[in-house]
Amino acid sequence: MSGFEFLQLGATIALGLLTVAFLLTIIRIIIGPSLPDRVLALDMLVSTGIAYIAVVAIKTSFFLYLDVAIALGLVGFLATVAFARYVLHRGLLRKERAGEPESSSFSGRAAKKASARGGEK
Repeated sequence: MSGFEFLQLGATIALGLLTVAFLLTIIRIIIGPSLPDRVLALDMLVSTGIAYIAVVAIKTSFFLYLDVAIALGLVGFLATVAFARYVLHRGLLRKERAGEPESSSFSGRAAKKASARGGEK
């Protein structure tokens, strides 16, 4: 077995394993059980997609796909930050409605801004 054949076999096995990981991640997104679990699963989905693109780039020897993977990584990072801010904002609003004291001055400012904007709809 030559080095090229070994690389092709390894890439094929990696694509199969990544497909299984992709399907399991989709199942986690569907069944949840909570919003943070779904956000984490979406981040995992992006990471799996990046790995899938990288393996396809190696398998086809068309390395322009790596630029697509980098762009997907940047978009995935921004989406994760946006989801994290949403989860934090939602949690602060729930604490405020329950009458719990805020644990830090940053949390208090964020909750005040949220209530000034009209809160959760």
